[in-house]
Amino acid sequence: MVQSIHAVLRNALESAVREEVIPRNVARLVKVTTARYAVNRGLSVVQTRQVLKAAKGERLYALYVLALCLGLRRGELLGLRWQDADLDVGTLEVVQTLQRVGGALRFVRPKTENSARTIPLPPLCINALREHRRQQFTERADAWPDWQENGLVFPTRIGTPMEPDNLRRSWGRIRTAAGLTGTRFHDMRHTCVSLLLHLGVPPDMVREIVGHSDIGVTMTIYAHTSLDEKRQALGKLGNALA
Repeated sequence: MVQSIHAVLRNALESAVREEVIPRNVARLVKVTTARYAVNRGLSVVQTRQVLKAAKGERLYALYVLALCLGLRRGELLGLRWQDADLDVGTLEVVQTLQRVGGALRFVRPKTENSARTIPLPPLCINALREHRRQQFTERADAWPDWQENGLVFPTRIGTPMEPDNLRRSWGRIRTAAGLTGTRFHDMRHTCVSLLLHLGVPPDMVREIVGHSDIGVTMTIYAHTSLDEKRQALGKLGNALA
């Protein structure tokens, strides 16, 4: 949008220069910068396994599996309903997200067209969700008659939408147990992207899986993931020249 406005102004000014209305085109002095994304490189395969191991005994183990395997955002995870997941077919639909709006938790539509998406579920995710559903049946029985059914996959212990801060505390325990103090919850999303790219999955397909609005975001993360490969390549060159 900024670039298109700049182009219109530049064309208008160039026309004015040609008609000698103004002595020079000042639009050429204006520089339009492209968006930059500060991303974390994500976790390694070893660190990812450490997270899953630390989360194994947690009530929200399946949530961490989905975060790492599918790259779902926090709001997408907390807004996920059982009707959005077909465990027999093996698909999951992202159709709403849980956000704090005006001081209250509300379910809203995904922020972009690309954020609303259907994702195939790998066996690791299906198995984790099946076990989580069995666990939720027990929670519902234990909480009765205080249980408030909202159809959520990851609600509180009484079925209500989960306060994001409660998830932050859960993540704090897990990352400490995994020896990853300082790692953000959102870094699991970057981990999914970087691991998929490292496995050779085409960037455009990765973009569709995680719901990036722009392939540029995916490619920015790709530039970070390729750092190790660049280091290995330059190491080989150094050895050859030594």
